[in-house]
Amino acid sequence: MPADTMAATDLQTLEQLNRDYISSVQNSDVRRFDEILAEDFLCSNPDGSLVDRAGFLVQTARPVTISNLEARDVKIRIMGDVAIIHARTTYTMPDGRAVSGRYTDVWARRQGRWLAVSAHVTRG
Repeated sequence: MPADTMAATDLQTLEQLNRDYISSVQNSDVRRFDEILAEDFLCSNPDGSLVDRAGFLVQTARPVTISNLEARDVKIRIMGDVAIIHARTTYTMPDGRAVSGRYTDVWARRQGRWLAVSAHVTRG
């Protein structure tokens, strides 16, 4: 496959994975996260804690109280078998307040599949 075709395909795949990731957060979709997280996945939470894959799946299983979670200003950089996604989030708190944050996700191509290996989340 030509390099430019492969890059376009990778970009489309990563765009969809990013949408899946955001949707999985909003809907507590542990099953989808189980499919797209690498075994050595780590996440830096807004409170400063660092959780591994198992801990992330546990926290994801808890029903969320926010609504209308959206990713905005998504920037995807592909560097060979590694990709970095930077984006801003907007969402609504239970009391109706509009809130925003940022995240950086790192993806790695492993055995032909893109898997999330790292996440860093902040809240505004």
